[in-house]
Amino acid sequence: MEVSVVPSAPEPRIPPPGARPAVALDATDLAILAELAADGRLTNTALAARVGIAESTCIHRVRALRESGVVRGFHAELDLAALGLPLQAVIRVRLGSHNRAHVHSFHAALTGIPGMITAFHIAGADDYLVHVAVESPQALRDLVLEHVNVHPAVRQTETHLVFEVIPGRGPLPDRAASGRRG
Repeated sequence: MEVSVVPSAPEPRIPPPGARPAVALDATDLAILAELAADGRLTNTALAARVGIAESTCIHRVRALRESGVVRGFHAELDLAALGLPLQAVIRVRLGSHNRAHVHSFHAALTGIPGMITAFHIAGADDYLVHVAVESPQALRDLVLEHVNVHPAVRQTETHLVFEVIPGRGPLPDRAASGRRG
């Protein structure tokens, strides 16, 4: 008896929820993005001059970058200490259960944590890294005890104080290398 194996077509790759296909960007788009990342308050006139394009072209390019989802918004950088939140920490969170309901429930609880700056859902021994800013060591202790450890899915936490936040260069090409003019 002869058995033949018929190759099956590869299964289509289903992107994760919220994933977008990469947008094709040219050197001008990258230069615009680099300038906006450095100073999101640039006027269109200043941005066009720095990138070396007409103002009308610049406004259309920025609009296209926003509509495609490449630019999702513009944000203010806050001095947390000036706001009375001089103490930052990263809380490592390990869940005891990874069923979908517990994960979604914990995601929803994260947004209610006072002082939470960013949370990362990660792979590895830990499940989350939660970056917070608070006014004191006591406030940090209370935040962990009253807002993180109380969640039924949380098995373990470990809190790390942040001595300094060092911003990275980011994913965009260096502005000088991208032909910045201004």
